Amino acid sequence: MNALNRFAPAVLSLLRIASAYMFILHGTAKFFSFPVAMGGGAPSGIYLAAAILEVGGGLLLLLGLLTRPVAFILSGQMAVAYFMAHASQGNALFPIANGGESAALFSFVFLYLAAAGGGAWSLDKLFCKNRSE
Repeated sequence: MNALNRFAPAVLSLLRIASAYMFILHGTAKFFSFPVAMGGGAPSGIYLAAAILEVGGGLLLLLGLLTRPVAFILSGQMAVAYFMAHASQGNALFPIANGGESAALFSFVFLYLAAAGGGAWSLDKLFCKNRSE
């Protein structure tokens, strides 16, 4: 057994927390132009739906609440974002060339979280522990 295996649940939580925080910032940039302005004016249509998923889903992931289903939905959102907004510009196999690195990476990180769960420091873990006692 690898000596680092004991850190896996905590590192999984750190990946979830850091990814969720960065994802929330995409939504707050759309809604509030904070910490930077993204787009022009109030979001509408598909841009509004994306902003809601980024803030709402990001907050749930940050807390580790309903991690698996939320991460699965967000993974799909980022896959759609990649193919609609980035791959359609050409160079679909080279995210660096179409500006889609974030969307592609978020998609795979969230897919992993959907499979692995929220880790040691999540509300999911806390509620499951309380249910079994």
